[in-house]
Amino acid sequence: MIPIRDTIPTRTRPVVNTALIVINVLAFLFELSMGSDLDAFIRTFGLVPTHVSAALARHDYAAIAIWTLASMFLHGGWLHLGGNMLYLWIFGDNVEDALGHGLYVVFYFACGIAAAAAHVVFNAGSTLPTVGASGAIAGVLGAYLVMYPRARVVTLLPIFFYVTFIEVPAPIYLGLWFVMQVLSGTAQITHATRHAVEGAGGVAWFAHAGGFICGVLLAFLLPKRARPAIYDEPPRFSRRRYGW
Repeated sequence: MIPIRDTIPTRTRPVVNTALIVINVLAFLFELSMGSDLDAFIRTFGLVPTHVSAALARHDYAAIAIWTLASMFLHGGWLHLGGNMLYLWIFGDNVEDALGHGLYVVFYFACGIAAAAAHVVFNAGSTLPTVGASGAIAGVLGAYLVMYPRARVVTLLPIFFYVTFIEVPAPIYLGLWFVMQVLSGTAQITHATRHAVEGAGGVAWFAHAGGFICGVLLAFLLPKRARPAIYDEPPRFSRRRYGW
């Protein structure tokens, strides 16, 4: 299921969320301009669990900060970038609307750091670099789940050769998303253990789960603006068709 939009309007311009999307796109265009040097660049600024462990041992926290923050704005391809930015565009504006611009900045980076920490913990022996805004965006999804439990997500649902749009309650959509990250991460580590390969290959599933949990916790702890009555609209599952 591909999310298209949510049903919750915003009251303020999502200037921070828009800026994050623009920075991510510009960073990816910079990656494309590097040509044959890109692989070395990713290995230098991507988040490598063994590098983080070594830096912790020598108390080099500056290096860890650089890897963590830089990797949050790098992506591995157009699909990686597009998928992440789609989720950030749909859900991030509402979380920024609830927290306010300044607090949203702190929230976003806190979730990204938590996601990076979760990835390192569950893939401590990996020498593969990890990049992407997915962990921070997962935190946005977790906060959205807490802040807008009665929202719905307009979703594109392909059924073989038939495509339709349905409205799915946000708790169902985001809850299933979180469960998929945990199950996929568990399967990845199990496979790596059985076959003696690095568990960090492919998708950093536990980074997503860690960011999501951080977002949920921060959504309960951080102060939020009062929500208008429209946010209390009861949830429903609809197969309403859209003429887009």
